[in-house]
Amino acid sequence: MEDLSAFGVDAWWVIVIKAVLVFGVLVVLTLFNIWLERRIVGRMQHRIGPNVHGPFGLLQSLADGIKLALKEDIVPKAADKVIYVVAPVIATIPAFIAWAVIPLGPAVHIPFTDTTTPLQLTDLPVAVLFILAVASVGIYGIVLAGWSSGSTYALLGGLRSSAQMISYEVAMGLSLVAVFMYAGTMSMSGIVTAQAEDLWFALPLLPSFIIYTIAMVGETNRAPFDLPEAEGELVGGFHTEYSSLKFALFFLAEYINMVTVSALATTLFLGGWRAPWPLSMWDGANEGWWPVLWFLGKVIGFIFVFIWLRGTLPRMRYDQFMAFGWKRLIPAALIWIIGVAVVRQVRLQGGVDTRTLIIAIAVVVAVLLVLALLPERGSVEPEADEDPRFDAFAAGYPVPPMPGQRMPEEREIVAVAGSATFNTVAGSASNTGSTTSETATSEERRG
Repeated sequence: MEDLSAFGVDAWWVIVIKAVLVFGVLVVLTLFNIWLERRIVGRMQHRIGPNVHGPFGLLQSLADGIKLALKEDIVPKAADKVIYVVAPVIATIPAFIAWAVIPLGPAVHIPFTDTTTPLQLTDLPVAVLFILAVASVGIYGIVLAGWSSGSTYALLGGLRSSAQMISYEVAMGLSLVAVFMYAGTMSMSGIVTAQAEDLWFALPLLPSFIIYTIAMVGETNRAPFDLPEAEGELVGGFHTEYSSLKFALFFLAEYINMVTVSALATTLFLGGWRAPWPLSMWDGANEGWWPVLWFLGKVIGFIFVFIWLRGTLPRMRYDQFMAFGWKRLIPAALIWIIGVAVVRQVRLQGGVDTRTLIIAIAVVVAVLLVLALLPERGSVEPEADEDPRFDAFAAGYPVPPMPGQRMPEEREIVAVAGSATFNTVAGSASNTGSTTSETATSEERRG
């Protein structure tokens, strides 16, 4: 097993080779994931999906990428030109940098050389915090893209995205605290080593794993949490005004972030590059280049979950989504951290029977589930003398009702429409009658 002393001693050409390989793998994996998503969603919707360009349509994503890069690049007149151009770059670069500390395998021998190096660009004592910090920088690219476009829809998409990603980053970070307690380190290679000596952390830390999987979907703006790009009310979200290569960079950043959070989940909860059971019983399963295959298999499994959710669940309402993050995920993560800390301290001291501890944890989990499933208190009904109707066009454009407001009843709409029609007909009839009388009076005068 590698420790931190195995890093920082590679020759410059080894570092360049590993960096280029990571970049190439991410780009190729992005093209593959786009093809995979279109094929899987096509099967779910009883369609064929891409199947013309290349075997099984594998080259369709490459053709789409080339076509998108060669399209006309349109810059809005009201845009802030410099920030408008820089924003996609700010969103894309952190997606690649995060992979600098993700382990893809153990130490391997480079062919045709006498060099042995770990399949990881580098490692840090706080590598997980480094990934979270780098991922947070990508939010600036999305916010600046929405602000610099000079469009109301893009600005609302950028604000939504910033609130969403910051909120769910809190839940994501809290879900990882229990992993740090169990592993005793924040180093990525150290966490993989800790899972080799014990169970995969997804089993003893199942609530942390569930919280992380939910938070990573919200963090990457994927369905059913793709509210910054809600085309129903925001056209296309923060990248509405982008085209050509700039739009392709946002697209690339989204799919690489999917792979990044999947790789982080694989490393922290599913043993990293280590072979799953029963393959782990083979002595050579965790040696050489085989671990890269196990690692990519686990990552693609998470990608399939992303695609499955997109093809299955409808988009949530924004207030429901934010309430779920702040009122459900974050409190659950905090309570779970306290529970894990107590259990770890008790186990280290050996002062409580394990059976009693398990029963107590089960009771606490049951109470938390009941509290989470209880419906929230309903909105306050309006007073009798208040008008409960909601005018959707009061601001000059249609807006949905806020919580506690309701649209007028159907009969009220019909009554209002009927009275308006009656008034219109009556007014027309009176106008016609007055016109007829005026005509008769004028004829009498001429006679």
